[in-house]
Amino acid sequence: MIPSTYPDDATMAAMTARMLLDIKAVHFNTDELFTHTSGKQAPTYIDCRKPIAYPRVRSTCMDFLTCKVMRAAGLEAFDNIAGGETAGIPFAALVAERMGLPMSYVRKKPKGHGRTAQIEGDMREGERVLLVEDLTTDGGSKLTFVDAIRRAGASCNHTAVIFYYGIFDDAIPTLRANGIELHWLTTWADVIAEARRGGDFTEATLVEVERFLHDPEGWRTDRGLG
Repeated sequence: MIPSTYPDDATMAAMTARMLLDIKAVHFNTDELFTHTSGKQAPTYIDCRKPIAYPRVRSTCMDFLTCKVMRAAGLEAFDNIAGGETAGIPFAALVAERMGLPMSYVRKKPKGHGRTAQIEGDMREGERVLLVEDLTTDGGSKLTFVDAIRRAGASCNHTAVIFYYGIFDDAIPTLRANGIELHWLTTWADVIAEARRGGDFTEATLVEVERFLHDPEGWRTDRGLG
């Protein structure tokens, strides 16, 4: 069921940040660094799959995301909700349920057997598709999924995520250059602000994390990480 009321964007950003902090989805460690998918090390890690284990958190986040997208794009803007493999699949299902729309999911690449399908579900030519994922960094992975949707004959001009890093200057311009509008609930800046208000981490840790987020490559170079 589509929620009929919702807070403003700033309140949703702060509330989402607080929920992610409360369920320990946010990890900061300036001594024992995390290795990201890129192979690069960082003092930050966020687990946006974790909300699926917390019914009240996942429900609130999905209410927020549904309302935010519909406010920005329109109540009748979509015909199908697609989840990106794998983290986007449960969230796409929850958004589709709220919007009363069909749900599909998109693989990173076609499966190597059977119909060799890249899109599962029933996505039809001409449908307007919303791509849902858990998070976005520089927006690159979204293009892979959107290209697959467009090759299937559908259109995809919007993607929605719980978390957007907000530290890569070219992320939104790159997506817009490809005809894609990004919608998100919260960013690193929102999480740090909420963590500072709530005392979730020491001030020294937050300052060091902010230094990293301001200039990731410079921070790594200063630490001899290349």
